[in-house]
Formats: sequence, C-alpha cells, structure tokens
Amino acid sequence: MMKKAAQILVPVAALVILLVGQDAFFIVRENSQAVVTQFGRFVKAVTLPGLYFKTPMVQEVILYDTRLLDHDIPSTEVVTKDKRTLVVDNFAKWRITDPEKFYQRARTTSVARDRLRDIIYSELRQDFGALDLSQIVSEERANVMRQVTVRSNEKIKALDMGVEIVDVRIMRADLPQANMRSVFDRMQAERKRIANKFRSEGKEEAQKIRAGTDKEKTILLAEAYEKEQKLRGDGEASAITITARAYGKDEKFYEFLRSLEAYRNSMKDRSTMVLSSESEFLKYLR
Repeated sequence: MMKKAAQILVPVAALVILLVGQDAFFIVRENSQAVVTQFGRFVKAVTLPGLYFKTPMVQEVILYDTRLLDHDIPSTEVVTKDKRTLVVDNFAKWRITDPEKFYQRARTTSVARDRLRDIIYSELRQDFGALDLSQIVSEERANVMRQVTVRSNEKIKALDMGVEIVDVRIMRADLPQANMRSVFDRMQAERKRIANKFRSEGKEEAQKIRAGTDKEKTILLAEAYEKEQKLRGDGEASAITITARAYGKDEKFYEFLRSLEAYRNSMKDRSTMVLSSESEFLKYLR
C-alpha cells in the first residue's frame, strides 16, 4: 500500500515542483520591460533583458513594450479662426519610459491612450482655433504639429505617468460633408472671378497692343506714301529735264516726232478726217 502511494506521490510532487519552478522564473526580452507585483502592490521594475526570479504563486509579472507605440486617435471636430469646422484624423507616437510610474499611474495602455487623446485634442483645438483654414492646409501646419507635440509631451510629463510623446501628426483634415459642397462652390466662384479678371486684363492688353500696332502701321504707310510721291516727282522732273535737253538740241526733229505721235493718236481707230490739202497738220504727209 505504501509502495503504491509512493508511486503516485512521486510524479505528483515532480509535477508540482515543475510548475512551481516554471512560475518562479520569468524572461525579459530586448524589446520589453517588466513590473513585478505582489497582491497588486508594486515590488520592483526590470528594464534590462535577462532571466529573473520571483516568488512563485505570490508575485506576478506585467510586461510593457519599450518600442514606440501607435495611438490612432479617433476623428474629432475642431473650429478654425475663420469659423470653419474641420474633421481631423490624427495619430501619436509614444513610449513607456518608466515602468514603475506607468504601473502606479495608468497600469494599462488603454488608460494611457485615453489620457493621451484628451491632452492632444486639447492642444489641437487650441492651435487650430488660432489659425485660418488656409494656414492649416499650408506648410505652416508642420510647425503647428511640432508645437502640439512639445506641449502635449510637457503635459503628459507633468502627470508623472512615465510616458513620453515622441510625435503627433495629422493623417487627414477634411471638411464635414454638410459644409463641403458650399466650400467647393465658394472656391469655384473665387477661381472664376480670378479667371475673369485675367481675361479682362488680357483683353485690355490686347487692345493696347492692337492700337499701338495700328498707329505704327498708319505712320509707316504715310511715310512710305510721302517717299513714293517724292520719288515719283523727282523722277518725272528728271524725265522732263532730260527730254527737254534732248529735244532742245534739234527743234525740227522734235516737231517731226510730235507730229508723228499726233498722226498715230488721231488715226489709230480708223477715224475719218476732212482737212484741206494746205493744212499745216498734213505738211509731213505731203
């Protein structure tokens, strides 16, 4: 009987020892840090990787990540300086820097995320409320987000939670659906106004160019006509002078040529002329 009891107790004892031994040790990896508690009270924090001992069945180990953690903050509405409502979707990068303080102030990441959301939303609402919509959607937004990150980190450190906010960014900033159509209409009307202004300025400039071109054309034509008339007059005067000189050398020959021209002009259309045989006009035909 005793032998059978021993055969049963030995495996049970070995199993109990194995379970207790497994519960007595824990491993902290390179990307983790741990908090050891006893009946819910903080005992110690372990920040270096390695194999550690704890009191089995009495103490518990809570592991926290040492890497950057993401916090995707739900979309919230903020009102800008020019009374525009924006739906802002942002996120934050944060990490646990002191596991002891984190356990005492928050214990879980979900509680920490709730406090982060409240702080970041308060800072966003404050900064966006001091800016117009055009400033928020411009390059100035990056500077605003840096300021939000710095102030949010200062506030979370003031709570002494063992948490650090590394970065706060906006993924998207949209207008509410109800306001989007009216904003688009105003933007379209503004673009049309600018386009009409450019068209009217272009037409005015075109009219100035045409008027200047027409003026230059009129001046060039007048100068060309004046030069033409002067050249023509000079040519005719030269022709008369040359002709007068040529004919002045032999007046009878000139009279003969002129008479031949008169015969040609008067008889070219088969005309009939009745003249006396003693007519001076016919003296070169006798």
